[in-house]
Amino acid sequence: MQDTQPLHLADECPPGGGFCRTHELNILLLAALYAVSRELSRSLNFNESLREVLRVLHEEAGLAHGLIGVVDAESGKLAIHTIYNPDGPNADSAQYGPGEGMIGLILERPRTIKLARVADEPRFLNRIRIYAEELPFIAVPIKVGGNLQGVLAVQPEAPEDGLLEERAQFVEMVANLIGQNLRLAMDVAQEKSTLLEERDLLRRTVRHQHGFDSMVGHSAVMRRVFEQARMVAKWNTTVLIRGETGTGKELIANAIHYNSPRARNMLIKLNCAALPENLLESELFGHERGAFTGAVEARKGRFEQANGGTLFLDEIGEVSPAFQAKLLRILQEGEFERVGGSKTIKVDVRIIAATHRDLETAVEMGDFREDLFYRLNVMPLFLPPLRERIEDIPEIAKHLLGKIGGDQKRKLTLSDMAQRRLASHDWPGNVRELENCLERAAVLSEDGRIDVDLIRFPSTRERGSARPLRTVPASSSGAAPGPAEVDINDPSLSERERVVAALEQAGWVQAKAARILGMTPRQIAYRIQTLNIEVKQF
Repeated sequence: MQDTQPLHLADECPPGGGFCRTHELNILLLAALYAVSRELSRSLNFNESLREVLRVLHEEAGLAHGLIGVVDAESGKLAIHTIYNPDGPNADSAQYGPGEGMIGLILERPRTIKLARVADEPRFLNRIRIYAEELPFIAVPIKVGGNLQGVLAVQPEAPEDGLLEERAQFVEMVANLIGQNLRLAMDVAQEKSTLLEERDLLRRTVRHQHGFDSMVGHSAVMRRVFEQARMVAKWNTTVLIRGETGTGKELIANAIHYNSPRARNMLIKLNCAALPENLLESELFGHERGAFTGAVEARKGRFEQANGGTLFLDEIGEVSPAFQAKLLRILQEGEFERVGGSKTIKVDVRIIAATHRDLETAVEMGDFREDLFYRLNVMPLFLPPLRERIEDIPEIAKHLLGKIGGDQKRKLTLSDMAQRRLASHDWPGNVRELENCLERAAVLSEDGRIDVDLIRFPSTRERGSARPLRTVPASSSGAAPGPAEVDINDPSLSERERVVAALEQAGWVQAKAARILGMTPRQIAYRIQTLNIEVKQF
């Protein structure tokens, strides 16, 4: 047994000329070293790369029966990891403890071992029985950051020819490359493990946050809603969540998704009332490059993004009849084309829709397609307004104060008198109005205690016009006069006054106001936003 000293591959032929075996070996090993580095950089699958490295050593460097052993961190023993033996079956796995055989010596003292002839070394165990006794043997340590991680062992295919040291130095180079790739593989594995742990933690956190048991509300009507949502979450059934604005429709959609088999995939959300129709189509279905001005690259729509998961379509009742037909096809067939494209794309998406509109009335009036309504209304969930579950107000208020207090970084409390005042209000804005009321009270509270004097409800709505509106009688009969109505055809009215007057006459139902003005629901929604009109909730 010999220990190698630092060597350099010979780059000159010995004096006297003739056939230069050393120079020829250098060229051969240099080409093999390049092939080894190429295999190690080709894939992040480290196990697959190791077998390919041993194949290259056999086929291009004449170093057969390659073996790579890996040190077990717990036992300290070296276990056979990969063997390349194309001439026969690979041996069963074996282990070496410190001092056991030639490989075990490397565990005791990490250094290169080279034998000119295996038979001359009595300590050679040959446990895997693939090495020829008449041939040389080379084993070198594989280190990562100075720590022994494994062993690379090979056997030259020809008897010792005086070039054993050159071959041993080449094997050291290969072991160094393996060590560098092993460090990279360990870093990647550690990062992957960390990401998986973070992902699982986030999933558990999200599932807890959106779990049915953590949802606020213990009134009988809400318990019934939660139970229905829990039952439908297990299946791919389309869900239509009905209820007034501010009742928590999106929270129910979150709970259904994160407690369903699709929870590992995406929950994609889109407010259908927030976009004009031309942008809504591109947003949902995506578009190809050049489909319209500004489409400089292809883009996936929400349906593609939600493939395998859930798509939540909020305010579904606001889409136009023309777009409803496009939406119906994908709900029926599960396929569509991107804007500007001709390729049919199939997706597997669960649909959860929500609306505050009376869709049955909209169907009767021709504003909503009947076939789309039935396609969406497979499993309807009705969320009651807050005024119909007054008994939940204390618990909801406590939950909201915890959230607001977290943002303000202080503890907030609510007096009994304040709770009673909250319970006496009719809450036209539902939970959203309650949250705004409590946040306003928290801002006004200096010590974090919210008493009854801080619970304030706006008594009037700001209309933005000091000039009184010209009115016409609501009734010409002899009956008692009803509320005065504004003549929306009065040319002296501003656009804002006309929109407000129409909303008042329609009981602040935007679809009805749109018909009064001869507009579409989307047009009046745009006017309300641009004219800064605060919408009354009933």
